[in-house]
Amino acid sequence: MKTTKPSLEKTDILSVVPFYSQAVPAGFPSPADDFLDFDLSLDKKLIKHPSATFFVRASGTSMINAKIFDGSILLVDRAEKINNGDIVLAVLDGDFTVKRYRKVDGSVFLYPENKSMRPIKIFDGSESYVWGKVMWSFNSVE
Repeated sequence: MKTTKPSLEKTDILSVVPFYSQAVPAGFPSPADDFLDFDLSLDKKLIKHPSATFFVRASGTSMINAKIFDGSILLVDRAEKINNGDIVLAVLDGDFTVKRYRKVDGSVFLYPENKSMRPIKIFDGSESYVWGKVMWSFNSVE
């Protein structure tokens, strides 16, 4: 049986935007026009490996305690080294999932950040593997 790898369409969504150097209080408003510092390029600031980095939208509730919600946009870097405890984008039998990577006694597990869900053990020889490391999560304020 031939397995088709999942695919992600790459799009360019970041651009250079003005960055104000003064922190903005969440209380009483303060005019910030006098504090314009420079243009901030999010792709230059957040992306180490441009050709190996992409965005993906999360769905579901398995990572809510890591503040990754249904609809969060994740920045994933395929060139970053995966360490114990990292949040990763993995492929499980042909489908993407976002979980916390843990290696315990030589076995690899993918842990959800939702106590109502169980960890997933990755078995040798399965069609499951880590695809990339989640570097950033962006959430809507709506």
